[in-house]
Amino acid sequence: MQILVDTNVLLRAAQRGQPAGQSAINSIKRLHRQQHVLCLAPQNVVEFWNVCTRPADVNGLGLSVTATERYVKKLSRMFAIVPDSLQTFEKWLELVVQHSVVGAKVHDARLVAIMNVHGIGAILTFNVKDFSRYDGVTPMHPDSVG
Repeated sequence: MQILVDTNVLLRAAQRGQPAGQSAINSIKRLHRQQHVLCLAPQNVVEFWNVCTRPADVNGLGLSVTATERYVKKLSRMFAIVPDSLQTFEKWLELVVQHSVVGAKVHDARLVAIMNVHGIGAILTFNVKDFSRYDGVTPMHPDSVG
């Protein structure tokens, strides 16, 4: 099964010393061992870069461009990157109108659009409730991966 990995899981996995970081790492390892295809959207990588390179005093990780680039290259080897397209945009627009999505939640709707276009039925995320409104999407919390 294909599973999209949410940016919050990637970011916590990059923070190994934190309890949620170990949960993120363990869930990714388990899903790989179970032969699932773990996917990222280009949006995930952009969001990851944003938080990694943002200073720690404004809720970022404060990493250098070089360190962040190393992480991104590793992510590119570990996960399948699904392409963005005009079809994704059209599906996103349909979803935000259908579900009256406003504010920052438009980013989640965009991930759902990418999932719909590529036939990905599940997302690994710490924010399960953010995806529960969408039919055909199964949100999976890292702690629930067995």
